[in-house]
Amino acid sequence: MEIKVLGPGCAKCNKTEKLIQEVIAESKSDAIVIKVTDMMQIASHGVFATPSVIIDNQVKCAGKVPKKEDIKKWLDQ
Repeated sequence: MEIKVLGPGCAKCNKTEKLIQEVIAESKSDAIVIKVTDMMQIASHGVFATPSVIIDNQVKCAGKVPKKEDIKKWLDQ
């Protein structure tokens, strides 16, 4: 599973990445987290609100910090 966290590195983006890392550790998932900070790469995914979370090329969240429960559901799918 590939998880991309898209954002310029703001506090919300960093919090989103931290929450995802916590859920991965708790669930012992082998997911890979990639942080994308380049605005051109972010735009190439079709999202313009950050932070955004993309899991296996599907946008799961854009423009807000996801809840931990939501992240858990995404990883279980």
